Amino acid sequence: MELPDLSAVDAQSRQLSLAASPSELHGALCGWLAGGGASLREWPAKVLADDAVATPEADSALDRLRLASAAQLSDRSFDFALLLPDAEASLSERSGALFDWCRGFLGGFGLAGASANALSVEGREALGDLAKLAVAQPQDDGDEEDEEALVEIEEFVRVAALLLHGDCVLASQHRQRLN
Repeated sequence: MELPDLSAVDAQSRQLSLAASPSELHGALCGWLAGGGASLREWPAKVLADDAVATPEADSALDRLRLASAAQLSDRSFDFALLLPDAEASLSERSGALFDWCRGFLGGFGLAGASANALSVEGREALGDLAKLAVAQPQDDGDEEDEEALVEIEEFVRVAALLLHGDCVLASQHRQRLN
């Protein structure tokens, strides 16, 4: 299941007067889901910790974002994608969106109430690395080496989110099936 377009998420986010960028909002949703939060249509209110936020309409961009994200995180093919600007955007815009995504992820993960005890050693390290990325500043311009580094960081973030989801959600589901 594919994510909706960044522009559709942005338009609906603006319509609902959400303060988060589309990338930060997606990161918050993914953090919420990875930390064990339920896939609910009213997820924006949960991940933004604001009960006044309206529930997205069924089949809207934000509802499709939730459904696609939950499906991708749980899919064993590792076909999980981050909602980020495309390659034509500037390095500054793309790196800023990635750092926004990490900030959102950390917030959503914390709100989901995941226990640090549930994390593997790798999961704790990944969470720490995401925290470092969340406070990073976007780079104004760069060369080919910087572009390659950003691609590698994006891949790390993607795998870190899958790892944390595995530690907090898939591992407990697996233990329940064994019992």
